[in-house]
Amino acid sequence: MRNKGHSTDTVMMLRPKHFGYNEQTAVSNAFQQLPEGRAKGEIHDAAEREFEAFYRLLQGEGVEVVTFDDTEEPNTPDAIFPNNWISTHEDGSIVLYPMEGANRRLERREEIVEYLSSEFGFHRVVDLTPFEKEGRYLEGTGSMVLDRAGSTVYACRSSRTDESVLREFSVRLGWKSIHCFSAGATTSGGTDDDVPNPIYHTNVMMALGETTAVICAEAIQDDLQRGMVMSALLESGRQIVEITTGQMRQFAGNMLHLRSKDGARLWVMSSAAFESLTPHQKSVLHADGSRLIHSPLNTIELVGGGSARCMLAEIFRPG
Repeated sequence: MRNKGHSTDTVMMLRPKHFGYNEQTAVSNAFQQLPEGRAKGEIHDAAEREFEAFYRLLQGEGVEVVTFDDTEEPNTPDAIFPNNWISTHEDGSIVLYPMEGANRRLERREEIVEYLSSEFGFHRVVDLTPFEKEGRYLEGTGSMVLDRAGSTVYACRSSRTDESVLREFSVRLGWKSIHCFSAGATTSGGTDDDVPNPIYHTNVMMALGETTAVICAEAIQDDLQRGMVMSALLESGRQIVEITTGQMRQFAGNMLHLRSKDGARLWVMSSAAFESLTPHQKSVLHADGSRLIHSPLNTIELVGGGSARCMLAEIFRPG
């Protein structure tokens, strides 16, 4: 089926070769943890098993999955999260993004861009990577949560999400409105007295479906900014599912709404995220007929600090 509106039926995944704890990104990602007593090989093997199970789940649910293998060189421990360096758009554009971590910039691969262009008909590359030289970053659909049907961008400020690059993205792609805000939380599960860590990527606290929106509103401390975001979500016609900071730590905000090839609606998430949701939250997400599907991603979440949504780069065919 042709992609129409907000959700697509096709995604890209990157099979890991060097998955592990990335010291360069841990500086700004409080979700990452270095597990004691686990060898690098053990961590990688566990992540590889989680990847394969997740991949099979998506295929079984009727999602088209385009896969690439990570390369032997260079060493890219976060290559499993391709949505940070590339996004595709129905106007025929592929966008390449400036990344904060130097070793993450090595994930960008010209042969993948060429394959997607030839296979799906993308005809324009919007290259934002020169902003890296100025120390300004925008890490794809990690930094931004996109309402494609409403041409609206939601973005949480962080060292990885620069407002000037965000505006450049919006101008180059013709997005109508931007909602930028600040958010933070004690993501390690500390006490109320702990200083909140900035949310490193918007997509760990927020996800948009066709008729529903998931958001950790309590992470937006400023009342005016929180009100602005919540009003925009309501004006988009979506029913809001508010999650707690604790649920966000279980990656309940890091889910993605997809379509199967036969048009069925799917909310895709990790098993930890699914199990953290209340029966009422699940019923709201399911109200439009969306199926909630999940797969265990414990190692990837713990060590990589990302989850199901981070592993999926949506492919929106030009049309």
